[in-house]
Amino acid sequence: MMLTILTVGGLWAQEQAKPAKNKQLSKKNAVTEIQSYVHFHGAPTKGKILMVASSPATSQQTGWPIGFWAAELTHPLRVFQEAGYEVELVSTEGGKLMMDTYSNPTDASGYSAHDVISLGYMQQKWFNEMLENTKKLTEVEAKNYDAIFLVGGQGPMYTYRGNKNLEKLFADFYEHGKPSAAVCHSTTLLLEAKKSDGSLIVKGKTWTGFADAEEEFADQAVGQKIQPYRIEAEARKIDGTTFKVAPPFSAYAIADGNLITGQQQNSGAAAAELLVNMLNK
Repeated sequence: MMLTILTVGGLWAQEQAKPAKNKQLSKKNAVTEIQSYVHFHGAPTKGKILMVASSPATSQQTGWPIGFWAAELTHPLRVFQEAGYEVELVSTEGGKLMMDTYSNPTDASGYSAHDVISLGYMQQKWFNEMLENTKKLTEVEAKNYDAIFLVGGQGPMYTYRGNKNLEKLFADFYEHGKPSAAVCHSTTLLLEAKKSDGSLIVKGKTWTGFADAEEEFADQAVGQKIQPYRIEAEARKIDGTTFKVAPPFSAYAIADGNLITGQQQNSGAAAAELLVNMLNK
């Protein structure tokens, strides 16, 4: 009798296990497909995106020459071009632009040696010519573009915050419902940028930018304070806005209405994809 009960129980257990095993097999045999548009050579462009970068400056904290972060230009640029959008690059003062040293994949530090996207663009004559001679941002008008994307880097901490011309340009895009994006240290502009009614653009918005934890990591790495202030710390002083950060140096971007923000240099492509998705709706 005992043997019969155990046998029946064992058979029951085996039968119960079959659906689970079949379910696992079903998952293994499932078909997954990915499809997205990639613009082909010679096809008409879908529109035009304005990218803004910092002109060269000198850090008052470190004495270093500073400018834009390479990946925050090149990674979004790749996304925009593959999506079929033309890009125009302007800067805070016009003229020649300079990469932050650590963002250059050929720099002796090796800090960005993995950045093959930037390295690839650096082999292109047209890309280097674009960096050699940019228009000043006051020479362009929002009406001629479909979206704006602010490139970050160390320069923006000095060249973006308090820049009324850039605040006005960004607000013009934003208030006309056009995708308006900023990544990394370029989000410093949003600490003060206002709409035409005098209210902050970030009022009632959820957004991100370079995190305090990331600033701390950078400071520890070089053995001194790099930035004159920290964006996250300043953002958390603003009433009526929500500033969020993800784990340090993860790709993280937020779209709240037509305001798009990315946390740091690894978030440029994610922010650009949000922008393209918005344009394609």
